[in-house]
Amino acid sequence: MSLIPFASFILLSFLAFSLNAAATPTPTSQPDQASAIAKIVQDAMKTEHLRAVIVKVTQGDKVVTNQAFGESMTGVPATTAMHFRNGAVAFAYLGTLLMQFVDEHKVKLDDTIERWMPTLPEANKVTLKMLTNQTSGYPDFETDPKFLAAFNADPFHIFTFEERLKYAFSRPMQFNPGTNWSYAHTNFMILGEILSKIGRKPLDGLLREKVLDPMGLKNTTASQTSEIPSPVLHAFDSERRTALKIPSDIAFTEESTFWNPQWGTPMGANQTTNIDDMITTAVKVGTGALLSKSSYEAMTGPHLLGFGKKQDNCAPSCGTQTNVYNYGLGVVRSGSWLLQNPLLGGLGAIEAYLPSKKIAIAVAVTFAPEAFDSQGNYANSSDKLFRSIGTYLAPDDAPPSVPAKG
Repeated sequence: MSLIPFASFILLSFLAFSLNAAATPTPTSQPDQASAIAKIVQDAMKTEHLRAVIVKVTQGDKVVTNQAFGESMTGVPATTAMHFRNGAVAFAYLGTLLMQFVDEHKVKLDDTIERWMPTLPEANKVTLKMLTNQTSGYPDFETDPKFLAAFNADPFHIFTFEERLKYAFSRPMQFNPGTNWSYAHTNFMILGEILSKIGRKPLDGLLREKVLDPMGLKNTTASQTSEIPSPVLHAFDSERRTALKIPSDIAFTEESTFWNPQWGTPMGANQTTNIDDMITTAVKVGTGALLSKSSYEAMTGPHLLGFGKKQDNCAPSCGTQTNVYNYGLGVVRSGSWLLQNPLLGGLGAIEAYLPSKKIAIAVAVTFAPEAFDSQGNYANSSDKLFRSIGTYLAPDDAPPSVPAKG
């Protein structure tokens, strides 16, 4: 989830990062593992130009490491207690809530959405599954030039559901429902409204009652405002450089900590969290703790592997689902790993789980000025860190990568 209209997301999703797995040492004792992971983080802080990194890794019931590196603000060290935005991690909670409703026989994945939102385009063809696995064909409001201009003019604005719908459907469908794949925040924005109607309660209350509390997520809270509980991991960003017409030869970052990210999530799912809840999420979502076996498989299986194609009217957010990146129902599969990897407002984060080895990895990063290119773009370095750590801990089932282009 990034407002750099998607460049970072697509670079991450479809090109991935190249890692030198051959140079990775074999994991040894737990203290040695913690030291090795600290070395991976410290090296990445230099090469990726990171201001702060918070990382937690568990295997089964053992904590391998739980550390913070760098500074939240100048003179203020980052700590493992700090709170930050979780962005698209909320999509995994929505996927879980939907599959709970399926388990309760309240809905079926192939139900069309006209039952709840009959006025939406192709409502008699778009299904709950299509919203959740990004195959509806709905355009992403985030890539609409008018939306981008509005955000860049005021990143503190709270974008309502109605405002975002208007931006989204100012353009035609990208493709016929179910015929291609394209990442669109529009899908989850609509899904959130529908889940609220199914559960007959506001979405934040439903998520708290049926997902967050049962998972034991004590530090994950929703708010429509820019509020973040203390202590706060501060973020700094350069993505408005072009919009503000700041020349590339002039140093520019601005504090983005309290920009309002309600634009990217359904009403009621604009959340903050901490590293403890991120690691718990990785485990609970990664094991399907709240779901039946069939619903867990429907949510996390590689059902879209090989599906999708590039298409001019949805570039760069549409393409073929690969082993590096293929979408489930609110979760991403990368090889055998299940994850979500938000990127927004100068913050990158990831939570990932490898079921076969019960390894969970959670990372949050903020960026130094050198991380941004001359246009203000930046990559999700938390994902690169996860892949390095995952390769170290599970060399025989490492997160997949692709060779670097020469």
